Amino acid sequence: MKTAAHKTFGDPAAVLQATDMPLPAPNAGEVRIKTILSPIHNHDLWTVRGQYGYKPELPAIGGSEAVGVIEAIGAGVPEAMIGQRVAAAGINETWAECFIAPAAGVVPLPDVIPDEAAAQLIAMPFSAISLLDFITVSEGDWVVQTAANGAVGKIFAALAAAKGINTVNLVRRADAVAELEAIGMKNVISTDQDGWKEQASALIGDAGAKAAVDSVGGALAEDLVDLLGWQGELITFGTATGAPLTLNSGALIFKHITVKGFWGAKVTEMMDPQKRVGLITELVTLAAQNKLELSSGGIFAFDDIAQAVEAAQTTGRKGKILLRP
Repeated sequence: MKTAAHKTFGDPAAVLQATDMPLPAPNAGEVRIKTILSPIHNHDLWTVRGQYGYKPELPAIGGSEAVGVIEAIGAGVPEAMIGQRVAAAGINETWAECFIAPAAGVVPLPDVIPDEAAAQLIAMPFSAISLLDFITVSEGDWVVQTAANGAVGKIFAALAAAKGINTVNLVRRADAVAELEAIGMKNVISTDQDGWKEQASALIGDAGAKAAVDSVGGALAEDLVDLLGWQGELITFGTATGAPLTLNSGALIFKHITVKGFWGAKVTEMMDPQKRVGLITELVTLAAQNKLELSSGGIFAFDDIAQAVEAAQTTGRKGKILLRP
């Protein structure tokens, strides 16, 4: 079968290639899924670089989420699952014509959800909904988030608004403000504008924000702590810049700030199964009602994997870059 794979770790645009690999067979409790579409997530690219929490054996097929149709089953899996269109995430090697997933972990999908949305329905949306559950906030509180124009940022803001939680949504480009306001997001501020922190502080009020979620890294973390109130939480979710967090020890001490990491894969693994099912059901329902922003920024073939990776890393793209076998 054709795949997008790499024999060494490094720059994804340089090391990923369209490669033929053996067709995998499902073991007991597993299904083999014929891929329709698979997204390129930031964590997929960090994995290819060899700099993520999960480091695969080489040669490795990329990808961690996809939508497809079940075409083969392992022992103990109901035959009725064959032919179902499902979404799967938190797995490996989805940049392939077929991939293996645990039967218990796939999500059957209603026809009303298009493939472009279904391909990215679980990983980032589930990160957003579980991140909102992870932080200590309630109705009326304020949360500051960076990278608000990313997939998680858009969904996080929408889910928070539905629960009565206020968000200040930070972006790094002035032109991204209008883009987000056009989809209904409120309180969008660009950090490349003078006085942005004062503008954010005026929205939040004297009590400060209860939490801040950072996906950028670097010196911006200091500004986020300044916007937090007493016993606020700073959650680090990603590092778009690759720069280490810069923090002011005085602000941490005198505000009793808590700094936490959030790794979606580990949070999902540790989550009560019933709670996980409930959150995924909520996401599928919202997607079926067209209430989640799950747009595509382009669909590429495996033969064009270098161009796809470049597109996935392009600032200002309108949606998720997807791969089609």
